[in-house]
Amino acid sequence: MTDRLRRYFANGRFAVIAVLAVMMAPLFLSVAQRPGVERAIFTPQVPTADRAAGNRVFLEHADVLRKVDTDSFMILVGNVFFTKGPMYMYCDSCHYYPDTESMEAFGNVRMEQGDTLFVYGDELVYDGRPESEIATLYADDGKKVRLINKDVQLETDVFIYDLKLDLGYYNVGGVLTDASNRLTSLEGEYMPSTKEANFYTDVHLNSRSETDTLDIYTDTLYYNTNLHLAELNAFSTIINARGTIYTRRGVYLTDSNICTLTERPLIVTNRNQTLVADSVYYNHNVGFAEAFGDMVLTDSANCAQVCGEYGFYDEIRDSSYVTGRALIREYSQGDTLFLHGRQIESFIELDTTIIAADTIAGTPESFTVDTCHIMQIYPRVRFFRSDLQGVCDSMRFTQRDSMLRMYVNPVVWSEGQQIFGNLIEIHLNDSTFDRARLPEFGFAAQEIEGDCFNQIAGKEMIAYFVDRELRHIDINGNVEIIMYPQESDSTVNKIVNAESSFLSADFKGRTTERIKMWPETNGTATPLFMAKRSLFFLSKFRWFEEMRPVSPEDVFVIPELMEEIMSNAERPVKKTGGMQGQVTQKLSPLPK
Repeated sequence: MTDRLRRYFANGRFAVIAVLAVMMAPLFLSVAQRPGVERAIFTPQVPTADRAAGNRVFLEHADVLRKVDTDSFMILVGNVFFTKGPMYMYCDSCHYYPDTESMEAFGNVRMEQGDTLFVYGDELVYDGRPESEIATLYADDGKKVRLINKDVQLETDVFIYDLKLDLGYYNVGGVLTDASNRLTSLEGEYMPSTKEANFYTDVHLNSRSETDTLDIYTDTLYYNTNLHLAELNAFSTIINARGTIYTRRGVYLTDSNICTLTERPLIVTNRNQTLVADSVYYNHNVGFAEAFGDMVLTDSANCAQVCGEYGFYDEIRDSSYVTGRALIREYSQGDTLFLHGRQIESFIELDTTIIAADTIAGTPESFTVDTCHIMQIYPRVRFFRSDLQGVCDSMRFTQRDSMLRMYVNPVVWSEGQQIFGNLIEIHLNDSTFDRARLPEFGFAAQEIEGDCFNQIAGKEMIAYFVDRELRHIDINGNVEIIMYPQESDSTVNKIVNAESSFLSADFKGRTTERIKMWPETNGTATPLFMAKRSLFFLSKFRWFEEMRPVSPEDVFVIPELMEEIMSNAERPVKKTGGMQGQVTQKLSPLPK
């Protein structure tokens, strides 16, 4: 080898000559096409240039290269192989336009980037101009263009890939699947580098597990294939085994079945219940939901609604909690009952019954566990219905015995009648009350006119109702009464004061039909014009009219007298099993 050749090899000029040789190829080919000159067919030799320089397209291999002088492209045949930065492209044959680094590729088209991204098609059109760099892949009839990125696969008839943005998209319908979900849509975008996708028009996300199936239908959806996170940005329908959700905006983690929904989503359960709120957090796997802002839970089967500014529901524990202008509406009897307390909660209480051992029969000691659904409302409870109003500081309903218990200075009004005591127990029969019991002390008063009130007090009082009207009262122990009996002309001219041990009375409307007192009765009948003021009222008489709710909205207003009485009253020992501990325990770890 001469010294000149050694210098060419030593300083790299051989590589420059090789590049010039490829650039001059069209010139030699055009000469070969002149009349009388045979067409040249040869195997190209590719220079060892820097493949990363300028992100250019390089022809790495082809079995055969042809060029016709009238064409602006080269014809490449057999094991064609291009590179563009980290992207490799393979095909069976190709029309290559070196001026714009563009091409039309045919047969077994394959694009690869690293060991994670693969795109397969039957035809490719690539615009290599710097302002474009867009590849469009087509599939033959009965086949699909496929993009595979690790566990993500996208299939469509026509796939457009913007190499400059690293963004692929379609507008003729496509399917994206990963390890968790399958998404279909008319239009879609996918960015392999970030694993993010956007879907538009007739979007359907389907997620299946061993225990459940999730389906989301919408027209605009963002999806992260790494996190398996779906973001909804249009009216959407979410369907799972427990019910259906309607929402306009939200985020759903499909692996953990956790979603956060905004813009007043509506949840419809399979038990004919609906929940609507400004925003909802829902963990489907554990059956836990939180609602924020103007929430309304409707139970159509039981004709009831629960409202508040915040609430949660634990489906596994079958427990719930509501606060912030908490309100229950009950409308099973036609007229709506409005019931308010600062907090409303419901939960399951376990009752354990011990069965003693039987030494004769030889059976050991055992126990049974029963469940009872409890609802509690507290404090400052107020309720209103057109024919019934009441107040107390706390209220508890037990499903087992259908008993509603009112604690701490409870008062109940019905038209001109008022009942109060230390504790009121009301038995509900098909959402209406049929009897009330005041086991510790009871006082019933009926307004006649002015300062005249029929009054009955005793140690234990039991009142019976028919069609919401008081029909009968039984009093056991320490009976005291003041009555204003009507004359035949419906006038009142005397007052009756009496005491006894037991009393039984029947009523019809505002009229006392019969009173029986036994075994001994002490009493007087005094003409009104002769009665002293001390005869008009029993010692424990109070008329709490200023505490009485007068409208549905008035249940939220706590009068000064009610606040004073409730604040100073003695409290009964609170039963365990309430939700207060669960609230702190459940809410603290939850993402907001």
